[in-house]
Amino acid sequence: MHVNGKQYRAVWMENSSVFMVEQNILPFDFQIFEAKTYRDTCMAIITMITRGAGSIGASAGFAMSQAFLEAPKDGFDNFVVQAKNEIEATRPTAQNLFYATNRVFLAGKVSIENAVKEAHTIADECVNDGRMIGEFGKILIKNGANVQTHCNAGWLGLVEYGSALAPIYLANLEGKKIHVWVDETRPRSQGARLTAWELHNENIDHTIVPDNAGAFLMQKGKVDIMIVGADRIAANGDTANKIGTLEKAIVAKHFGVPFYVAAPTSTIDMNCETGDNIPIEERSPDELFFQKGMDELGNIKNVRLSSPGSQAFNPAFDVTPASLITGIITEKGIVKPTVEEVASLF
Repeated sequence: MHVNGKQYRAVWMENSSVFMVEQNILPFDFQIFEAKTYRDTCMAIITMITRGAGSIGASAGFAMSQAFLEAPKDGFDNFVVQAKNEIEATRPTAQNLFYATNRVFLAGKVSIENAVKEAHTIADECVNDGRMIGEFGKILIKNGANVQTHCNAGWLGLVEYGSALAPIYLANLEGKKIHVWVDETRPRSQGARLTAWELHNENIDHTIVPDNAGAFLMQKGKVDIMIVGADRIAANGDTANKIGTLEKAIVAKHFGVPFYVAAPTSTIDMNCETGDNIPIEERSPDELFFQKGMDELGNIKNVRLSSPGSQAFNPAFDVTPASLITGIITEKGIVKPTVEEVASLF
C-alpha cells in the first residue's frame, strides 16, 4: 500500500532490525518504529505498535530470527528457547504468532541464515495470502454494495493487502462502487482510526459508526454483507476475533445478512477442536479508562474517558460460533465453517 506516495508494508526486516508502522499514533501521525532486538519486537507486539493476526505473525517470525542472530555461542540453545517462550507469551490468542515462531525455530535448527530466510518467507506469504483472499472475496461484493467491517483487518494487520479489507480493495480496483460502514471498535478504536485511515488513503467511500449501531443499520437494510478478520480459527470453524464480533454475527444472522470471516489458512489451528479451546487475551483496564487523541492544536494526548475509581474488564476477543458464519475466505478459496471443509484446506 502507498502512504505519501511511497510503498510500505506494515512490517519488514532489514539486517537485524525489524521495522513496522507505528499503529498507536495513526491516523494522526505516520512513523516507522525500529525494533533492534527480539525483545524490542516483543514489546512492539505487546503494546500494539504492530497488530493484526498476520502482522503479529510476521513480527513474531522476525523476532525469532533476531533471537538466533543475538544468541551467544555459550548457551545458544537455551537462549533461543527462552526467546521463543517470550515471543509466544506476547499475544496468546493470535494463532499466526505461534505458526511463525515454530516455523522459524525449526528453520533455525539448520542454520541462523535459514531462520532469517524463513522469517522473510513468512512475511512474503502473508502478502500473497492477502492478495488471494482479495481475489476470492471480491466476487462476494456486488457493485453498489454496503459492506460492514469490525476492527482493522487491512494491510496494517496482514503485512499488505489485508484479510477482511482485501476483497474491498480489489473490488474497488475493478471499478465497483462500494460503501463501507466502519465500526469504531472500542476500546482501542482500530476501526475509527486504522480502517478509516486505510479506506481514506484508497479513496473508498466509508462512514464511521458506533459499535452499537450495527443492529440499526441491518434492521434498516443498509448492510449487504459483513466481512471481518480472525485471530484464530478452530478446526470446526469457530472463530476468535476482536471483541464485539460475536454481537455483530448474532445480529447479522437475525436479519439475514451474510457474515464472512477472511483469514489466511495460517490463522487456522487444527489442534484446537472448538472455540472453547481458544485462549482469550485480557488486556489492561487502562484501554477502557484512557484513549489517545489529537486536540485542536494538533497535539496528541491521552485523555480519561470513564469514571475515576471504577473497575473495568477488558477481554480483547470473543468467539463467534461456526453456526453464525456464512463462509471463511482464505487464500485457497471460500469454504463453509465445517470440520470437513476446514480440514479440506490442508
